[in-house]
Amino acid sequence: MWEENQLQDFERQVVPFLPAAYNLARWLMKDERDAQDAVQESYLRAFRFFGGFHGETPRGWLLKIVRNTCYTWLRQSRSQQLTEEFDEEFFGADPRVLNPEENLLQNETGRVVRRALETVPSTLRETLVLRELEGMSYREISEVTGSPIGTVMSRLSRGRDSLRDSLNRLSNRAALRHKSKTAA
Repeated sequence: MWEENQLQDFERQVVPFLPAAYNLARWLMKDERDAQDAVQESYLRAFRFFGGFHGETPRGWLLKIVRNTCYTWLRQSRSQQLTEEFDEEFFGADPRVLNPEENLLQNETGRVVRRALETVPSTLRETLVLRELEGMSYREISEVTGSPIGTVMSRLSRGRDSLRDSLNRLSNRAALRHKSKTAA
């Protein structure tokens, strides 16, 4: 049975990383409900094995559990490919109040970036999410993914290149659509 101080340690060390856990799960699972289920399962696993947690950073330890839970879930529960498109309604724009022009630009930019990131292969995308969205160090990403630091660095470089290429393709398509609408 858990002692009160173990529960408090878990709440203090692991629970604050719930947003990061959900963010990673959302990008890996590409489905809001599945991401929520995977995070819930991850936290149950983390809670169960918290007594054996030693020496690692809590965020890295938790995100490793989330990553493994997501990949296990995808292998066992779904036959869908990892490159399936996101639900655009779920990944809506920032709800800040902006003037209509700023709001239009922000919404479109966010959609384009999300679409571009969706096209990045999953191993590169997870590295980008952990580095750019979660601000993790190469060492932390290495611990989460179980990859050598050199692999993390090359995945990050290739992921950035892939994202840049995808953004260019999407931007060129948008420019062609705009040009054809104005010419008509």
